[in-house]
Amino acid sequence: MKILVCIKAVPDPEHAIYTGKEIPEVKMDDSTDMRMNRFDEFAVEEAVLIKESSQETIVDVITMGPENAQKVIKRAIGMGADSGIHILSDYHISCDAVAVSSCIAQIANEKNYDLILCGIMSEDMTQFAVGPMLAQRLSLPWATSVIHERMTPDVQKIYVERELEGGITAMLDISLPALLTIQSGINEPRYPSLSNLLRANKSRITIIAAEALQPSESFCRTVGYSYPEKKRDGLVLEGTTQEKAEMLLHILKEKTLI
Repeated sequence: MKILVCIKAVPDPEHAIYTGKEIPEVKMDDSTDMRMNRFDEFAVEEAVLIKESSQETIVDVITMGPENAQKVIKRAIGMGADSGIHILSDYHISCDAVAVSSCIAQIANEKNYDLILCGIMSEDMTQFAVGPMLAQRLSLPWATSVIHERMTPDVQKIYVERELEGGITAMLDISLPALLTIQSGINEPRYPSLSNLLRANKSRITIIAAEALQPSESFCRTVGYSYPEKKRDGLVLEGTTQEKAEMLLHILKEKTLI
C-alpha cells in the first residue's frame, strides 16, 4: 500500500510578519524560521499508524515551498515516513491552493497512491482548499474533517467518520484510492525519535522545480491588505470602587441588560 501525505512549511509569525506604515506586510527569505503546519502533523501520524498496522506500506510526504521548507520533510521522516518530495517554489506560490493542487496532482498521478492524506487546513491561509482541489484533479473519492479512520481487512475500502456542524458525525465507507483531510485531535502526533532523525538527515529528498510542472494559473489574486475595521470603542471606568460600581450599574440599566 502506498500513502502520500501533503504537508506544508509555515513561517513563525514573529519572524515573517512585519508592520508597514499603513498595512501589514509579509516578508519571507531564507533566514525565516519555518516549521510543519500543526494540522499536517496529525495527517503524518495517521499515515505512520496505518504503516505500523499494515505490512508493506510505504509513506511518502510532499511539500511545496522555498528551500528552507525541507526541514518539515525531515521532521516527517523522523516521525516515521519513508521518503520526501520537495516542490521548490516561492513561499507565496505555496499559499495558492490552485497552484499547489496542480503541482501535487501531476506527481501523485504518476505514482498511483492508494491513499492521500492532508491536514484539514494550513495555519497561515486557513483555506481548507488544497485537499478537495487535489481530489478533484485526480478524480478520487474524498472526505474532509476526518476524526476516525479504519482500513478494511481486504484493503479495498476505508471506513471514515467525519465531523460535521452541530456535533453530528457522518460515517462512510470509501473505496480506495481516496483522499482524506484529517482533523486535529484524531491522534497524538509523536515526537521524532533520534534514530529516525539521523536517518532523515541522510535521506535523499527528491527536489522538483515548480516551473517544471507548469502549475495551473490561479483564478485568485490578492487585492490588498488592511487592518480590521474598528467598530466600537471600549470604556474604562475610573474612580473609586463604589463610583465604578455605580457607573457600571447605570450603563447596564441604560442598555436594558438588567
